[in-house]
Amino acid sequence: MAEADGWCSDQDDKNCHKPLVSWSVNRLQAVVLDRFLSLFRDIPNKSHDCNNISPSYEITGFIIHCHYWPTKHLTTAFLMSKKQLDIRDKTIFDGVIGKYFLKVIFKVWFKLSGWQPIKSDYEGAGVTIAAPHTSNWDVVYAMGAAILLDIKIYFTIKESWCQIPVIGRIMLWLGAIPVSRQAGGQGQIARITRFVDKHKNQQIFFLFTPEGTRGKVNKWKTGFYHTAKGCDLPIFLAKVDFKNKQSGVFHTFQLTDNMDDDIRSIQESYKKIRGKYPELQYPAYTGPLPEFSELEAKILKAVYLARGVVSQVDIAARLKAQQLSKAMLDFLIEKGFLESTSADGSEPRYRLTFAGKGCLLHLYPALHESG
Repeated sequence: MAEADGWCSDQDDKNCHKPLVSWSVNRLQAVVLDRFLSLFRDIPNKSHDCNNISPSYEITGFIIHCHYWPTKHLTTAFLMSKKQLDIRDKTIFDGVIGKYFLKVIFKVWFKLSGWQPIKSDYEGAGVTIAAPHTSNWDVVYAMGAAILLDIKIYFTIKESWCQIPVIGRIMLWLGAIPVSRQAGGQGQIARITRFVDKHKNQQIFFLFTPEGTRGKVNKWKTGFYHTAKGCDLPIFLAKVDFKNKQSGVFHTFQLTDNMDDDIRSIQESYKKIRGKYPELQYPAYTGPLPEFSELEAKILKAVYLARGVVSQVDIAARLKAQQLSKAMLDFLIEKGFLESTSADGSEPRYRLTFAGKGCLLHLYPALHESG
């Protein structure tokens, strides 16, 4: 966001080069703005009035300095506005371009590059996690899959992108939800929640990147969870997997009353998805999903649906099996997917580890008693 650095104190001083305005940008924004601002750079000065002189710009690293600001209309054009941006109801997904032209482009692109969209069977709106987020290509492949599957998406993005002239309008048209790091978190969540709640009866995915940036982080932002909770919506777990070349939703997660456990279980599932730059992703990539037999998957699901600890007999009853080998349960314990507890020599009872929960989310598109 732009911050005024001060006016020239002496209007008669021709060598006054104190920056009038400076703001921080990232690498790509700096390149784009540098090309745009070059049109106005080094125009000969005709006056020494700080309110009426020609502009002079320089880019130092990722800081852009405006040494002189010419007129009011140029200020309006260049200075990043502090006005809160509105989220668009109509986006690229509502027009002919999104439905036909881009669908053809992405269909050819996915076919030639070997990428595959993943279809979700869930009907209706949902808050969607897009992770891991290590590259701007994540948004491209996510949008491509959505267009191919006729799903309208909105995605969160840094507000500064939406405040750049021309580029900002394009971002909003593509379905951007501007998020400011300067504003209060709860206020932004409330604003986004109101918008999501307004459209919750439509087939729309509201895309959040819980890392909040493409760089290395050590925790997730939890705005997506509060939004889903506030709107009574499921969380769609979406991936852009650069190892398997798959983009789309792999699980519909129903929230419980334990936020910490929910988020940790979800994070465990993303340890099995490789981003474009795995060294940047959080949580860290631990390798591809291991193979599970049909029986092993059913055991993990039965334990999960028990919502706590469960005995071997209870698991067998849920599986409608007359016998369940203890060796099978011991094998899953050895792999780190189950853990057992027992007291005073009583019958062992079992529960899922978080690693087991994370893998389970990949094995079933949803988890419920009838599924």
